[in-house]
Amino acid sequence: MANGPTNTGSLADSLPTVIESARIVREFAGTMPKLVDRQRLPEGSGLNWNEIALAQISAQDITETTKLENHQQLVDTLFSVTPAQVGLSIKVTDRARRRIDKKVAAQMGALGQRAMSTKKDLNLLAVGASATTDIGTPNNPMTSGLVSAAASRITGNSTEPGYDMPKYFVGTSFHIKDLQGELVAGLGTYPTPTGLTEDVYRRGFTGSLFNMETYIDDNITVDGSADAIAIAFGRDAIVHVEGYSPRAVTVRDEFYGGGADIMLMYDEYATGVRQQAWLYAITADSTAPTS
Repeated sequence: MANGPTNTGSLADSLPTVIESARIVREFAGTMPKLVDRQRLPEGSGLNWNEIALAQISAQDITETTKLENHQQLVDTLFSVTPAQVGLSIKVTDRARRRIDKKVAAQMGALGQRAMSTKKDLNLLAVGASATTDIGTPNNPMTSGLVSAAASRITGNSTEPGYDMPKYFVGTSFHIKDLQGELVAGLGTYPTPTGLTEDVYRRGFTGSLFNMETYIDDNITVDGSADAIAIAFGRDAIVHVEGYSPRAVTVRDEFYGGGADIMLMYDEYATGVRQQAWLYAITADSTAPTS
């Protein structure tokens, strides 16, 4: 027989566990799908999305007596992208669904959709990181000069110059930190007038740099040496071809564990590089900052 006051410790077995809230562990929302050239593969058109590029031809000077027989030949090149399927399944027994808190059950669908979106973003980042030209240097910080060089090379390349569509720079949060560090480097040494430096100091670096919109994507892989590959590209450099629209279905399995629901999610897409001259990788240090 126990003596003393009755408190929560003495009645611990009588205290219920109540779930007040449920949340999904944060992951970075995809950036790349909204920046590339998105195309749809129509139904009934086979497995491949196809595009023809016609090579440049040349005009020449003529006089009144010129017999123009320097015929320019049209040469085509086929560019194809073949969408492939991706999928995800979540199987939950009836017993588990009856016993878990409804707040937890309500997050299952959103968790699956987020996983599918993350995979699409990772696939696009991998294509960007596979660019034939990398103008960065491992173990060195990201600099505005690298971004400027990429912007200039996209526009002024000799393969297909004159690019005048939107251009983007996508890097990690730590890449952007190095860029904003350049802009606020004079703080404490020089006066800080109203303008770009003050804006960056207050809000962090966002927006445009060398006519190239900048975005953070922390789905970019950081390797064992703390390097990560940022991407600079024109929108039309990367083509993202979608097959059917994303879909989700639920099916029953009455033979498993007293009955279970299986949530299935499917998508179909693939990504290709239309023009390597409009795409540049920039390998740079992405170590977590300490100051």
